[in-house]
Amino acid sequence: MKAAPVLEEPGHFDAAFFGFSPMEAKTMDPQHRILLELAHEALEDAGHDPIRYRGRIGVFTGSAMNTYFTNVGLNSRLGRGIHSHSHRKRQGFSRAPGFPTSFNLKGPSITVQTACSTSLVAVHLARQSLVERRDGYGSWPELSRCGFLIAPATFADAGGVTSPDGHVRAFDAKANGTVFGSGGGIIVLKRLADALADGDTIHAVIRGSAINNDGSEKAGYTAPSVNSQADAVVEALANAGFEADSISYLEAHGSGTPVGDPIEIRGH
Repeated sequence: MKAAPVLEEPGHFDAAFFGFSPMEAKTMDPQHRILLELAHEALEDAGHDPIRYRGRIGVFTGSAMNTYFTNVGLNSRLGRGIHSHSHRKRQGFSRAPGFPTSFNLKGPSITVQTACSTSLVAVHLARQSLVERRDGYGSWPELSRCGFLIAPATFADAGGVTSPDGHVRAFDAKANGTVFGSGGGIIVLKRLADALADGDTIHAVIRGSAINNDGSEKAGYTAPSVNSQADAVVEALANAGFEADSISYLEAHGSGTPVGDPIEIRGH
């Protein structure tokens, strides 16, 4: 079933604004293009000019597999007109799956890839970096950034992760799979004390977070275990200093699969 949320005008990228030539923009991963646009918009919304900002701005983000390069970039016609070695080298980096954090910024640039949990793991690592003021090399000032992009799925397989009828019914008795689409999001993170001192607009405060892995307990390669999910929740609550009965609203992964949904319900 060919169903997916599709971005409007995905090819409308202001290459010159971000310092890319038209050919470079044409061959780079669309996920990278959208990340650049979202990063600019997010920093603008936060009221921080990366050029004039006195501290360093870090990037914690991840992306899906570069299907654009697989389906389009291997076509030799895209390579015509690129003659210089430097252009070929930059073109290769812009297509590589390990370089979505290649922004013109001076803070730590960390690429995260943990499948469906990539975005939240990126947020966790960025928050941890802010709390500990570390980038792997020492201390660094306040601001970090994280985001995530999902590439569209082009197949459906009954009984698997993807929905055979193109509908997502998370936590429903008729759940039979999920639908992948194109999109992205970026949030700007800052230490609360610094944000208050600078008079920043604060949309939310992250009080605690935790990550773990299922090891051999997972139900399958794409399905987690109940115990590990519960352990992560308990650790996050302890990190935040909250009791479980003080939580009145809960958002969940909601895979919409007959295997994943019951595990998530039991784990929470």
